Amino acid sequence: MTERKYKAVILDFDGTIGDTRGLIVTTMQQTIAELGLPARTDDECAAMIGLPLKQTFTGLIPMDDATGSLCEATYRRLFDRNNRPGAVTEFPHVAETIRRMSSAGLLVTIASSRLRRSLTEFVDTMGLAPYIPYILSAGDVTRAKPAPDMVLKTLADNGMEPEDAIVVGDTVFDIGMAVAAGVDAVGVTYGNGHRDDLVRAGACRVIDDFAELEEIVL
Repeated sequence: MTERKYKAVILDFDGTIGDTRGLIVTTMQQTIAELGLPARTDDECAAMIGLPLKQTFTGLIPMDDATGSLCEATYRRLFDRNNRPGAVTEFPHVAETIRRMSSAGLLVTIASSRLRRSLTEFVDTMGLAPYIPYILSAGDVTRAKPAPDMVLKTLADNGMEPEDAIVVGDTVFDIGMAVAAGVDAVGVTYGNGHRDDLVRAGACRVIDDFAELEEIVL
């Protein structure tokens, strides 16, 4: 029997597990409008998904730090109002693939720039909590994506080496995080990134359906 190459799969959440684009972009646009900031397109907003919340605004629109903090607070208030039941669902084939990876003995983890409260709520609602025993969220590391900190902490906490894990994400920030940590990365095309950008960022594979991940890790 051929020994499996990977021991752990490190998953992004937004745009990889959960289809959060509509909720995030709508809330970003409402924040921009409420604060009277310069308009941005939906695609421009979506391109910032994956960064820490404050940085999604400071990277999108020139502003001082205080305005960035105000954007963050406003977004959180509006997000809580917009995040009604059913607002976020998992992408096709995500749940069953995660269950199969877990049943096969792989450690399935999440590394997300989302706050832990909303992240764990989404994971619980989707019924994925029993299969994802390790989660890192915003605030759990000093440096956010694309710095390697989340991957390095995941490896250290679980007694693994870079060659033991693979990162799966939809943005160049996810791929950059993996590359910086010396870990293989798979990009997904159905989220908020684009195939060519994911390849240029260093993805070793790019897939169009989450189920294709089984061919790589099982």
